[in-house]
Amino acid sequence: MKWLRSGLILVLIASPAWAQQRGAKGPHVAYVYPAGGQQGSTFTVEIAGQSLNNITNAFVSGGGVRAVVLEALRPPNGKEATELRDELKDLERLRNGKPLPTNSVFRTMSREQIRDRIEAIRKQLAAFEKRRTNPAMADSAILQITIAPDAAPGERELRLGTGNGLSNPLVFHVGQLPEFKKAEKKLDRPPRARLPQREGTKLTETVITLPATVNGQILPGGVDRYRFTARKGQRLVAIVSARSLIPYLADAVPGWFQAVLALYDAHGNELAYVDDYKFHPDPVLYYEIPADGEYTLEIHDAIYRGRDDFVYRITIGEIPFITSIFPLGGRVGTKITVAVRGWNLPQTTTVLDATGQAPGVYPFTPSRGAPAANCLRFALDTLPELLEKEPNNQPGRRAQRVTVPVIINGRIDQPGDIDVFEFEGRAGQELVAEVVARRLHSPLDSLLKVTDARGCPLAVNDDSDDKSAGLETHHADSYLCLTLPTNGVYYAILADTQHKGGPDYAYRLRLSAPRPDFELRAVPSSLTVRGGGTVPLTVYALRRDGCTNAISLALTNAPAGFKLTGATVITTQDQVQVTLSAPPAPTA
Repeated sequence: MKWLRSGLILVLIASPAWAQQRGAKGPHVAYVYPAGGQQGSTFTVEIAGQSLNNITNAFVSGGGVRAVVLEALRPPNGKEATELRDELKDLERLRNGKPLPTNSVFRTMSREQIRDRIEAIRKQLAAFEKRRTNPAMADSAILQITIAPDAAPGERELRLGTGNGLSNPLVFHVGQLPEFKKAEKKLDRPPRARLPQREGTKLTETVITLPATVNGQILPGGVDRYRFTARKGQRLVAIVSARSLIPYLADAVPGWFQAVLALYDAHGNELAYVDDYKFHPDPVLYYEIPADGEYTLEIHDAIYRGRDDFVYRITIGEIPFITSIFPLGGRVGTKITVAVRGWNLPQTTTVLDATGQAPGVYPFTPSRGAPAANCLRFALDTLPELLEKEPNNQPGRRAQRVTVPVIINGRIDQPGDIDVFEFEGRAGQELVAEVVARRLHSPLDSLLKVTDARGCPLAVNDDSDDKSAGLETHHADSYLCLTLPTNGVYYAILADTQHKGGPDYAYRLRLSAPRPDFELRAVPSSLTVRGGGTVPLTVYALRRDGCTNAISLALTNAPAGFKLTGATVITTQDQVQVTLSAPPAPTA
């Protein structure tokens, strides 16, 4: 039996008030800003969303990070907004020296009190308008985040606990570099550097020192600029996190914040421009500084959209960044020498010890020197492995002979290259030929073909959807499953669909019998249930290699008294709705 491996979170609510709120929509958080902070720091963040009633606490996954709710901000309703407008009119009359009725409560206020109250009212009215125009971000709260000096760096999840249950998770980063936040006010003077400006844009400029991580939000027409000093010969890397923070915005086209980066010198000359990185929407900029002086990094949306949930983080400096590794994986129980390519790297090879490791996909970073600003994926498997050898670009004498089962680690070395592998097959033998490349951060867009000895195609595939890789914008890996017709020689032929190639175009090609397996996904990712109550939960089975077995589901590490019913995915289904029952709530 396999167990439900999704990270399901259960919340048991004992309060009788919950029964009155069952019709209420569950809490949803849209963004957190800033979306991370440095080890050893304490700072505040704003988190906004919908149905954030009665916020009780906040949770950050992993150790070393503490979140405390300082203030919950509720926008006024229509009646309250009308009263606030009337109050604002009276205050502005008083500030401008116009008389008010003798019984007005405002006549005794000092000028400072009037100024502060006007500012507070305007913020409340802005929140009211925000709720009308975008209710998904109407409610907000201020949290205080404390990150321990020894907190593990990397990506975490942040959630809010409310009277209606637990919210969805948001990405939150623990960083190691000094952090900056963009200037709050738009630039009301010409920028120091003579940079080009698009009509209608709203500029902000912030001075920073490198290396650093900067945090910002892009509002409508917003252009954010960061000015810094750099030295000749510095190899500058700027890495944007935008879509990786909030992968999907239901009411935005495209459905995410599409950031673009530009680098300018002190004279306003554009030195570099990027709007993506390989197949990732978030851009990465690399540039070798030509002379000592001041430089400006600019970020905005590709079509100058903007809103509060267009949140970003930019890591910038002469920092290590991995562009590719080879091979993309290896066999469990062995030591694997991995070649590493990239910028500002402390080493070009590293040895990965897979002794005692289970099969799977693991994050990869170099083992020595300064930590890289990114990590790639490295696959471990139990099948025999070998390296592709050139020349192997034609069926027949120039094909590389392999024995099935096998995983071949190779590269499409140059544009137009093809790799051909010859193997023996039997009549009636079931064969799976699968490419894993894009799912391991390779830019390869594979085209895979299996032919008989005469070159007649038996099966061809370009792209195959992998539902477990939900954030990939292009499922570019090939997959074939076929039955061989006769005894004899067969060829597996692999190329890039777009005829591209190079050192980064690595792949893993599996030739084997089917290995039926599955993964599970639970929706929603968190549940709120009252004591003694029940809630529905949908479990999706992502079947692989023709898996048709019935799948029995069970809870692991659940509190005592929780039960699942209807917990079987039958052979003809890929999903099932189960019922989760909670134990009676404890009495006081």
